[in-house]
Amino acid sequence: MVFCGFFLGLSALAPGISGSIVAIMMGIYQDLLSIVSNPFKEFKKNALFCLPVLTGIAFSIVTFILIFSFLFESFEKATYLLFVGLIAGNFPVVFKKARQHGFSKNSILSGSIAMIAAFTLAVLVIRGGHASGEEGLTAGLPLLMLSGLAAGAALPVPGMSFSMVLILFGVYGQLIDAGKSLIQGGTDLLVPVGAFTVCIVTGLVLASRLIKAVFESYPALAKTTVLGFVSGSLGGMLVQSLRMEDPGFIWWHGAAALAAGLGLSALFTVLSRDTGN
Repeated sequence: MVFCGFFLGLSALAPGISGSIVAIMMGIYQDLLSIVSNPFKEFKKNALFCLPVLTGIAFSIVTFILIFSFLFESFEKATYLLFVGLIAGNFPVVFKKARQHGFSKNSILSGSIAMIAAFTLAVLVIRGGHASGEEGLTAGLPLLMLSGLAAGAALPVPGMSFSMVLILFGVYGQLIDAGKSLIQGGTDLLVPVGAFTVCIVTGLVLASRLIKAVFESYPALAKTTVLGFVSGSLGGMLVQSLRMEDPGFIWWHGAAALAAGLGLSALFTVLSRDTGN
């Protein structure tokens, strides 16, 4: 279970990869959804199940932050192109899931609204800690709490990416910086990061039952909305990465990063092909 938690944590932090799909692949999605929906029912049993999973997630978060803080500092634009590749490679899977349930008038409308909203938000808001030209956690506490609630609500949605939501809110790179500071023993950012974490859990708990009900009752509407969000996020991130100023950028670094993102998404698609979701 520690191993499952490790890959679950990595998938949640990597933009374009859905942590819920990884949980489905590992056979623990329904267990986790049931626990989150009612965490105090059979509390001892739930705690014993979650402890090794949370241990693996914590280890993966530390590993991911240390690696990507270096990549942001050394290859900022190429790193964002890696994220573009991850999201682009995941797009055909999300489209296929939506098409399987048919495109109704309502589902197309919801998907179009989600796409326009996500694209507009991405173009206007995506900044990231390093892209803003400022170091550290510069986002205000209200924005951090709102992004935490939104990212937590996205966690149980198959096809949605937790970290993609953070990028849309412009706090992803800043949180990587903040995480690195905490790992190195800094305590200045403990309160805002703690509040952000509480909001993630709150959003996850509040949304889990609703998400489950919507996907069971209105699968076409739900999956088309996810498709619209992913489409808008991809377009917005691509625009942002292309206009990003990075004096040290080398074109073949960007091409390699984009190809790596597409390749990782393709591998993920092959591994998840038999999940039935």
